[in-house]
Parts: sequence; C-alpha cells; structure tokens
Amino acid sequence: MLIRPGADTDRPALRTLFLNTRRASWAWLQGETWRLEDFDTVTQDEQIWVAEIDGQLAGFAAVWTRDNFLHHLFVSPDWQGHGVGSALLDKVQSELTDTGSLKCLVQNARALRFYQRHGWRTTARGTSPDGEYWLMHYPVL
Repeated sequence: MLIRPGADTDRPALRTLFLNTRRASWAWLQGETWRLEDFDTVTQDEQIWVAEIDGQLAGFAAVWTRDNFLHHLFVSPDWQGHGVGSALLDKVQSELTDTGSLKCLVQNARALRFYQRHGWRTTARGTSPDGEYWLMHYPVL
C-alpha cells in the first residue's frame, strides 16, 4: 500500500469513491441529492492523501491543514478492514503541527470506535446538516 499526496489525475476516481462510500456507509442519510461533484466542493483547498493498492485508489483523507482538521477519511467498501483507514490516519497524524480535530457523526458508531482506537478523544457534541456529531481531538506530543 502506498500513501501519497493526491493528484489532479486522481479526482475522477476520488469523486466516485467518495460518492459510493458515503452511500454505503451513511445509510441513515438520504443520499439522493449527492453528486460526484460534491467531492470537489467539500475538499477545496484541502490536502488530499490517497491510499493506493496495486494501482487502484482504496481510500483518501482530506485535511484542512491550517487548522489541523481532518475533514474526511473514506475507505472504499472493498478495502475496509484491510488497514487502509489506519494507514491514512497514521499519515494524517504524522503531519499534524498542533492538536488535530475532526467531527464524527454520532450515528457512525463504527467510525467513532475507529478514531478512539487511534487515540482520538471526544471533547464535545454538536449539530450539522448531516446530524449530530462528536467533536474529537488528537493531541500532538
């Protein structure tokens, strides 16, 4: 597995991965209005890290580096459970310049457990258009 910076040539595959993974992983949300182009909108000006396995994109992380904010971490359903998410999160954590933060939807219990296993701690609860979320932080030592 190769973790590398995302390139413009990755965008078509990342758009598809983002859309398909949201639909598969966030089944409690109504995804009829989600489009391929959403990826471009929600990751604009963010650092993209991709996980590549045998020439295929298996997942990505998008980070708003100015605030050390992990905005997205998505792993293709075909690659979940194979260490892709952990490898991406390790890369993100290694690049943090200060305490990291993220928001995890409350209903996404699997993701919450994943982040907790990797040292992220819940610090607050809030509400977004996609539902309630946990604000989580990762301390940089």
